[in-house]
Amino acid sequence: MTAEAAKRAIVRKLVEQFKDEGWDKAWQEDITPWDAGGVQPPLRDLLFSNQLDWPRKGRALVPGCGRGYDPIFIATTLGLDTLAVDISATAVHAANRLLELSPDVLSAKISFQEADFFTFSVQKDELFDLVYDYTFFVAIPPSKRVHWGQQMNAMVKPGGFLITLIYPLDSPKEYGPPFYVQLEHYTESLGSQNWEKMIDKVPENSSETHIGREQLVVWRKL
Repeated sequence: MTAEAAKRAIVRKLVEQFKDEGWDKAWQEDITPWDAGGVQPPLRDLLFSNQLDWPRKGRALVPGCGRGYDPIFIATTLGLDTLAVDISATAVHAANRLLELSPDVLSAKISFQEADFFTFSVQKDELFDLVYDYTFFVAIPPSKRVHWGQQMNAMVKPGGFLITLIYPLDSPKEYGPPFYVQLEHYTESLGSQNWEKMIDKVPENSSETHIGREQLVVWRKL
């Protein structure tokens, strides 16, 4: 068993025993195998590319934000008012600490909050222009994926974007997190009639342990 696999096994036991509080215990014990230590290369390449006309004003949401590398990058690159949420108070503290150490970041552009994505709601005039999901979908039990789709449909404004960096694309398994996932699981959860797929590709650049195990899909809300 690799060191990463061993850490994942510990996280599974914590979540099985303590449910949602297990995530905070994992952060408290510094058992965070999903923490890549920086911005995901596919997200960096995507936002720097001219493939799509990304919004340069408005709001972005990142559920399951962890230490916050990606939401900080989104806020600084696109200039969006970015809300990043995590169910773990310890993760949010770590993200705010990272924000303090990031000299190029305008703190007014990003907010880290402890919140449950599934009970989270906003007013109609606060809908998001962009939402980014990396490892959040695979962290939740498959039984909650329909609710994930309902929330995404409720949160993204018409014409807004949903960026999904799908990882890990591994062999089928009955246990998690991370739970077994394929692209069709996202499609089924979202409802294809509400979304147009804009990008669907294997990233050209991935973290070493992600090579051959991830897929980048961008959706536009109809």
